[in-house]
Amino acid sequence: MAMCLLGIEKLEKSLNESGEQALNREYCQNFARSFSRSSGRAGKPIVKWTEVHSWFQSRLQDSAKASENKSEPPEACPSNKEHEISGMLKEAKIPDLSDLEFEAKSSKDGAWYDVDLFLAHRFLSTGEAEVRVRFVGFGAEEDEWVNIKKAVRERSIPLEHSECHKVKVGDLVLCFQERRDQAIYYDAHVLEVQRRMHDIRGCRCLFLVRYNHDNSEASTLR
Repeated sequence: MAMCLLGIEKLEKSLNESGEQALNREYCQNFARSFSRSSGRAGKPIVKWTEVHSWFQSRLQDSAKASENKSEPPEACPSNKEHEISGMLKEAKIPDLSDLEFEAKSSKDGAWYDVDLFLAHRFLSTGEAEVRVRFVGFGAEEDEWVNIKKAVRERSIPLEHSECHKVKVGDLVLCFQERRDQAIYYDAHVLEVQRRMHDIRGCRCLFLVRYNHDNSEASTLR
């Protein structure tokens, strides 16, 4: 189902509030209609009520299985530390989001990378949500937990040469930063634009940007 992470949180909240009533056809139709018309969904596929119903049904079945497992006597008593961890974090698998494309900000270098997979999500004791991601071109050893609100967004769209006029002073852009030891993408703000005639190579306009992570400035072509 083509749902963003915010949509999944809405589904979970709705299911917690309504329980088995969420399986009602009219309820699913109203939810699908409301979500498809919400802000930020323009141009995206319409969510079908059958998809919503299937998601609710799957989660209710998972909850029932979890309750059955809890009723069985544990093999060993967990330590107090394990109780504390389980109380702070709630971790669960999340549905496949392959229909949408995302990028995430690495906590290691502050750069943005394309997301290959969303592996799991959890809620901290502060109420903030995190998601575990695997970056495109990297292995499992580079998987990271990142903050959903601060470090996950839909993938940035590269501008065509003919679209350079859309870039204005003050705009936030994802800009390639090249140094001797690295060449990766960081957020930056446009400080100045020098419009130039295009040639056979395409756009030749010059953009002065300031990178947000280190406040360094650089001039770059489109």
